[in-house]
Amino acid sequence: MTSTETSFDARLKEILARVAPGTELHDGLERILRGRTGALIVLGFDRSVEQVANGGFTLDVPFSATRLRELSKMDGAVILDTAGATIVRAAVQLVPDSSLATDETGTRHRTADRVSRQTGYPVISVSKSMNIIALYVDGRRYVLDDTSEILTRANQALATLERYKSRLDEVNSSLFALEIENLVTVRDIATTSQRLEMVRRIASEIESYVVELGVEGRLLSLQLNELLAGVEHDRVLLVRDYLAATAYKKRKGLDVALEQLTELSATDLLDLGLIAAAYGFAGGADLLDQPVQARGYRILARVPRLSEVITDRLVAHFGGVQQLLAAGIDDLQQVEGVGEARARSVREGLSRIAESSILERFM
Repeated sequence: MTSTETSFDARLKEILARVAPGTELHDGLERILRGRTGALIVLGFDRSVEQVANGGFTLDVPFSATRLRELSKMDGAVILDTAGATIVRAAVQLVPDSSLATDETGTRHRTADRVSRQTGYPVISVSKSMNIIALYVDGRRYVLDDTSEILTRANQALATLERYKSRLDEVNSSLFALEIENLVTVRDIATTSQRLEMVRRIASEIESYVVELGVEGRLLSLQLNELLAGVEHDRVLLVRDYLAATAYKKRKGLDVALEQLTELSATDLLDLGLIAAAYGFAGGADLLDQPVQARGYRILARVPRLSEVITDRLVAHFGGVQQLLAAGIDDLQQVEGVGEARARSVREGLSRIAESSILERFM
């Protein structure tokens, strides 16, 4: 996903939140739909909007759903202020630049598209004949679906996310066991990373549904948060553990790798060689069976009450999972900030993690 697409998605989510169920604007749009009168609403006002607005009358009154409904009965557009708290003008004829390209055919939709492109503000068009609400943002058209339809799609996506998350947990557990046995290859890293990215992308789609559902998406939001607990943290730890040495030493190596993983397309994500390249392992498929050793961030994250500062010091001192597992209490105390009690806690924690990971692998 490119930075432009990411920016558009963020802007669209922000606008969808303003028209989601539970907001007064959504109530007003529903009233217009039920009344079958149609409407054209500009969500913002400045000099650029004023230049395309002709006639009508100035109101400057607080926004309410009933006022929007009544004003929409008249011919012409309704213009709100940027915050959506005030109805600035009503019964306005919008006259945008006719040279602006648009794929729309209906007069109201064509005007909405051109006004949005010319002013940069989102414009809502409520179709009287088709009984739909279309939102025009940055030259794109987004149709607001019925809440029940969005819920159906969201629940289907949630079921898919549950399956992917279950598979991610299996792959993650397998990787932990391989780390203990020092059998990790680049392929194992790429496979785990692939599952993490898939889970994140499905979750991003569901987040859009949550925004669009407004108050109707509260339960969906709770379920999503429960499924995603720790996923983003695990993603960062995986990159810190396995980022190639040349990239790891760079100041922004971690950020660059995470950004590259984010920008992989859905097709690219199926290629383990491209995922490995984001970690700094160049060479494509030939490198997938190369053995690698974790630095120890993931395994130390499982030790209770271990701060990030101490974790960084332990990793810097020992350099890998095998060295950490082999370290005794006296060895651990050589690290700054690790006293006898903490060294004992770390030693016992690592032992328990190693035992449980191996048991899970062979059960």
